[in-house]
Amino acid sequence: MGSPAVVTDHLRYEEKAILTAAKRMDFPVQRLDARDLVLEIGREGRKETPFPLALMRCVSYYRGLHVAAALEGYGVKVVNSFYTSNISGNKLFTSVLLERHGVRAPRTVVAFTPEAAEKAAEKLGFPAVIKPVVGSWGRLIAPLKDPETAEAIFEDRTYMYPIYQIYYLQEYVKRPPRDIRCLVVGGRPIAAYYRYSPPGEWRTNIAAGGTSEECKLTPEIERVAVKAAKAVRGEVVGVDMMESEERGLLVHEVNHAPEFRGCVAATGVNVSEEVISYLSRCLKR
Repeated sequence: MGSPAVVTDHLRYEEKAILTAAKRMDFPVQRLDARDLVLEIGREGRKETPFPLALMRCVSYYRGLHVAAALEGYGVKVVNSFYTSNISGNKLFTSVLLERHGVRAPRTVVAFTPEAAEKAAEKLGFPAVIKPVVGSWGRLIAPLKDPETAEAIFEDRTYMYPIYQIYYLQEYVKRPPRDIRCLVVGGRPIAAYYRYSPPGEWRTNIAAGGTSEECKLTPEIERVAVKAAKAVRGEVVGVDMMESEERGLLVHEVNHAPEFRGCVAATGVNVSEEVISYLSRCLKR
């Protein structure tokens, strides 16, 4: 068997850190660029894939999802799995699994036409939030301040790609101007940090200009994070939660390929070494 693979399509801080940690820890890995892969489905493809384990770190959700499916078809152990990527890459699928596993989350309503979406917004009450079911970095998330704003946004979505015509609406949670990301590796919370909204912005994504600060791991944060990770069968995930003034911690997303630069800066925890240690344990099973 060949060395485990780290599958990427772009080398960000996180992928570089993981590859550097592997070298430092004498854990042999090979980097595969998903943009160059040619994967034949079936017996011949299995012969051409001599590695036992792959860590998926693609920026492109759809590219990573389909590479994971193909590699699992060859019998490769994929972290995170096709199942986890498929579920956690879609906010609606994630919401269903979180609810099924008893994880508290923002109140969520889904509709499939602009007219039904207007009824959904009325059911939630204003203000509310509309999110694309597939997307990252806070893109195309919009506040629905009133019925007129909602109607205009719903109308715009009718001219967009069909996935954006799934109207996924959530309550606007009253919270501090921050959220919490807890990184869970191999079922164990390794670090948590606050993500603060930049001035004039309500989203907390670091990619949208947010800043990070250490958040002490508490038994409650650990319990919620582990439960959410288990709900999506996540092995290396970032669990994002909000501090609701009324309901406590609410999980609003589980990220299957989490960025962790902000975590390292805020906490000093060497996330990449934790990931490599987990991959090493996977090989020994």
